[in-house]
Amino acid sequence: MSGRGGGAPRERRERREPPPPGLLVVDKPAGWTSHDVVGRARRLVGTRKVGHAGTLDPMATGVLVLGVERATKLLGHLALDTKTYLATIRLGLATDTDDAEGEPIGHPVDATGIGDDAVAEGVAALTGEIQQVPSSVSAIKVDGRRAYERARAGEEVRLDARPVTVGRFDVLAARTEGPFRDLDVLVDCSSGTYVRALARDLGAGLGVGGHLTALRRTRVGPFTLAHARTLETLAGEEEQQGRAALSLDLDAAVATAFPRRDADTEEAASLAHGRPLAAAGRPGTVGVFGPDGHVVGLVADDRGAARPVLVLAPAGT
Repeated sequence: MSGRGGGAPRERRERREPPPPGLLVVDKPAGWTSHDVVGRARRLVGTRKVGHAGTLDPMATGVLVLGVERATKLLGHLALDTKTYLATIRLGLATDTDDAEGEPIGHPVDATGIGDDAVAEGVAALTGEIQQVPSSVSAIKVDGRRAYERARAGEEVRLDARPVTVGRFDVLAARTEGPFRDLDVLVDCSSGTYVRALARDLGAGLGVGGHLTALRRTRVGPFTLAHARTLETLAGEEEQQGRAALSLDLDAAVATAFPRRDADTEEAASLAHGRPLAAAGRPGTVGVFGPDGHVVGLVADDRGAARPVLVLAPAGT
């Protein structure tokens, strides 16, 4: 007998329970886009509900923060406005993307005569509150399209300078590579700062051109490489345990990223229903934890009360 009702029943795939909510901090490998990492993470933790906080260039490695399940709602509230990078700047050649993946602009210039004092002066000019023109291959939108899409299509891209803060720009080591002068640097900066643009502007200021040859993000907000694991490590966990473990569960993520406020049973229930609490008396967003030690939500003082910014524990849980 044939047809839908005949034959052996189809074998059903075993459905896994969704993972708990939390953050997965990945040490992104070179050559992967942030979207690539999200796709891989979905398979490793066993859920489609994975998103990333900010992006990291394909050529870059290092800290990429992912939200899993309910913690995806947390991503837009994390204070990821400061970042730390280790980078290598090559003096002696500019490229059309301000990094090693671009095409050279002109011919190499002998940069071996650039001394430490000149480099220090150039770095000092790019430290503090500065106006920076983003790279033409940035993700900034120009008339509805990403700048890098327009640049790679051969269009001329002009971006306006914008204020950024470079809190620290230290030269850790310098060496000569043929006609080039390579600088290993550490950069602490505000969100929206392009380290590629720092390389470009340093080289331009020294009159020899410059571009970025390596970039590694070691910190974004409160999350560092100490929280991060490689995709290979996560894949090994998935193979052994059936699922890669989170870096921080939801409670630990909120405790790491926000000041803590402990609530009693009545306050926790009110916040779970979306009602405001008594003012916390401090600026910014605060994580509220119930008597059981689990996070209830985020609040911020406004008009004399601590009003809900995000409820993470629905009423009745």
